[in-house]
Amino acid sequence: MHSSDAPASPSSPAAGGARPLSGIDLNLLVALDALLTERSVSGAARRLHLTEPATSRALGRIRRTTGDQILVRSGHTMVATPRALEIQAEVADLVRRAHGVFAPVGMPDPADLDRTFTILSSDMLIAAIGPDLLGRLATAAPAVRVRFLPEPTPVADPLRDGTADLEIGEIDSTAPEIRAETLGTDDAVLIVRAGHPFTAGPVSLDQVAAARHVVASRRGRFRGPLDDALAARGLRRTVAVAVPSHTVALTVIAQSDLVGIAPRRLGRPALAAAGLAVLDLDLDLALPPLPISLAWHPRNDADAPHRWLRAHVRDALTAALTGPGPGGPSGTDR
Repeated sequence: MHSSDAPASPSSPAAGGARPLSGIDLNLLVALDALLTERSVSGAARRLHLTEPATSRALGRIRRTTGDQILVRSGHTMVATPRALEIQAEVADLVRRAHGVFAPVGMPDPADLDRTFTILSSDMLIAAIGPDLLGRLATAAPAVRVRFLPEPTPVADPLRDGTADLEIGEIDSTAPEIRAETLGTDDAVLIVRAGHPFTAGPVSLDQVAAARHVVASRRGRFRGPLDDALAARGLRRTVAVAVPSHTVALTVIAQSDLVGIAPRRLGRPALAAAGLAVLDLDLDLALPPLPISLAWHPRNDADAPHRWLRAHVRDALTAALTGPGPGGPSGTDR
């Protein structure tokens, strides 16, 4: 077989193979669309905000790329070739769709929004803002669904891997790119069952340290900020049990003489439902406030429905944080 009889390479023009996109300047599509619309280099130049020589050079490149003249002179005008007429509608559609890809996406009508959002939070925080948030969403976007999940374990990062949309509360994510917005803080208060001996009168720090405590910790920790604050005063408490959630802790406290800690404002709905009494911690006890933040992955920064959700969650959290705190055993703070 002579060399001239050898089959053409699949990627060669003779084989009719498609030219790799990496070798094509896709900006030529925009120029081609303008040229086919205007049937004039000068008209296309005005549309493209380019000079005529630059547009003429673009036409030359288009001719070399397509192997077709595209526009040819006919008297004082230019006319499209059959190939140009054949591809004109497709070129216009490709340019329109490309603009759509790069154009900012607006927020759809919330009434038409059909989407499920996943939010990481503690059970107490869900109880604090859930009714308000779900009421807001039901009014604005009845087809939107919310999935609340427990806060993640240290080795998991649902915001980064995309299995969660938001995290609220004390943010655990260690991914450096995570966006976190602190919305405020809440104070910690001691909680006991109604009728507990601590509700009979002022409670000293010695009494707090001598009591048996329950700790809500999904990681099973027995130590928390209260231990550090008591240690600074030369005191040490006894933690009798660690439970995985605030709901379990409240149930245990309501049926025992154990003492626990809860956020003052965000804990109000759950504490009222459990019939628990609230005692202020000693003002001299250096217990740090509880930061409440909203966090998300930057992939969702520009997503309009996600921004819409963040605004509603932000409003619900702010309302819960600025509302009145729970009262003491007789309805007033001690």
